[in-house]
Amino acid sequence: MDKTVDFGSERVTPGDKIRRVDGVFDVVVTRYDMMNDIMSLGTHRLFKRAAVEMARLRPGHRVLDLAGGTGDIANLAARRLGADGSVVLADMNRAMLDHGRDRLLDGGAANVAFVQAQAEALPFPDAAFDAVLVAFGVRNFTDKEAGLAEMRRVLRDGGTVVVLEFARVVNPLLARAYDAFRSTWPAIGAAVVGTASPYRYLVESIDRHPDQGAFRLMMEDAGFGEVEVHNLAAGAAAIHRGIR
Repeated sequence: MDKTVDFGSERVTPGDKIRRVDGVFDVVVTRYDMMNDIMSLGTHRLFKRAAVEMARLRPGHRVLDLAGGTGDIANLAARRLGADGSVVLADMNRAMLDHGRDRLLDGGAANVAFVQAQAEALPFPDAAFDAVLVAFGVRNFTDKEAGLAEMRRVLRDGGTVVVLEFARVVNPLLARAYDAFRSTWPAIGAAVVGTASPYRYLVESIDRHPDQGAFRLMMEDAGFGEVEVHNLAAGAAAIHRGIR
């Protein structure tokens, strides 16, 4: 019998989660960036810049932007790599990948390739990349351990992984205020996107994602060394960096 995994507050089969996560992004793709700005009050852009900075990218590097969506990380990374460097933007959702491709190509990006792929079964050879970055995507992995193992596999020795993800606010008073703010996201989604359900899933998926300490242990168990945790916005988000 197939094991079950989290989809928000529900337990579903892995295949069902893949289909349902795919459906979430089919619905939100055209307003995805706008909703990110609204829900984060614009801070997600600063967080992504910090994540790319922490990847220690250099001209000529090969970079994987996994679960890259509409291309924010790929765009920031591509600017640092020069003519000899390259970025692969990989995402499981075709609509998000196409939207990111159009956005980056319209912006003049010339060193970015686009690949539809599941994080748990990446179609790349071993040691293909100098850095792997994931921004707000690990929560949606069907199997986080398998996804981390694949990220390590496709990194060269000494390569860097950077995971930017929602986390746990460390101050109890701020945590209550943040929870109250998050509770408005489904209603905002209904007004902006036309449906609340993707944003109910978002809130629930944040609650079920491992906290900063637990995810650090997951990265270490996957074989990453020198794992660091950097809280952002009092822990509303966190950057985890590790070395293969």
